Amino acid sequence: MIHKLLHRLIAITFIATVALQLSSCSGLIYDDEGDCSSHYMVSFTYDRNIKSADAFKNEVNSVSLYVFDKAGNLVWEKTESGEILKTDGYAMEVPVAPGTYDVIAWCHYYKDKATGFTLRGQNSISTLSDLHCTVDRLRDASGKAYTRSDLHSLYHGSLKSVEFPEKEGRHDFKISLTKNTNTVRVMLQQINGKPLDKDDFDFYLTSANGSMDHFNRLNDNETIDYRAWSKNSGTAGMPELEGRSGDGTITSLSAVVAEMTTARLVKGEPVTLTVTRRGATKPIVTLPVIDYALMVKGEYHRKMSDQEYLDRQDEYPLTFFLDENNDWKTTEGIYVSSWHVVLNNTELNSN
Repeated sequence: MIHKLLHRLIAITFIATVALQLSSCSGLIYDDEGDCSSHYMVSFTYDRNIKSADAFKNEVNSVSLYVFDKAGNLVWEKTESGEILKTDGYAMEVPVAPGTYDVIAWCHYYKDKATGFTLRGQNSISTLSDLHCTVDRLRDASGKAYTRSDLHSLYHGSLKSVEFPEKEGRHDFKISLTKNTNTVRVMLQQINGKPLDKDDFDFYLTSANGSMDHFNRLNDNETIDYRAWSKNSGTAGMPELEGRSGDGTITSLSAVVAEMTTARLVKGEPVTLTVTRRGATKPIVTLPVIDYALMVKGEYHRKMSDQEYLDRQDEYPLTFFLDENNDWKTTEGIYVSSWHVVLNNTELNSN
């Protein structure tokens, strides 16, 4: 009797062990199927903007992902673009062995007739140092670096020393992107309604912010002029005042609007706006853009650090009023976004 019980217990134990093995990821039934391997999935979000809304689908159309080991050597890379990025739940699978990695993403929104950025390693990325991203530039006759077209929207994201575990199954990682390109839009408005000619004015931003490293820090770099890639002039009438021009009333508004795109704005690295006028002996406007951008950060954004605000904001409209000589009428101040800043220091428009 005891002998039969022992046989039954052994049989039950054997069956339970086999069943456990068959239901386990290490069981023989899964050996050739790969169902229980580790899968690492990386997704992307661009909600580090002023609205805190995820705009990844609308603003990014190319993603390049790079994975580096502890020694900083590239172990895997991939680029995806187009409609696949618009699909719900989009994520890029990263087929690497378990371990600790630095994961870097450089993403773009490509635009027609726009200037781009170049990675140091270009088509032969091998180490982290190859992922320094630099603004493409031209040179004038004196050797001065400049760009005169719009810049592709550039985004950066990273996961530093992230652990890809050995545990079987799906492991999800999310990279939050920071936009590295900013548009500065300048309006010159004539206060007496006299028509303005866009060709009488030149606009440019000057900064040494044209190179970012693999963790999006600014490298030491030469100064670049970001020249206006768009200039337009026009006049708008005010119908309710038509017929009153004879009494000295201004019945129309005249303006020139220019747009420039610059690389990442970083507190501590100056970005200077310069506006020149044909025939003038010195610039009519010289303005520290970052100082004024932070001046009007506003109460709603007060909890953000200055750098977070600069990273989230990507458009900076500036409006200046011109006097009868088409010089900046500093007593009228300046509009930064929707904020009216009244100036006391008229030296702002001098060299």
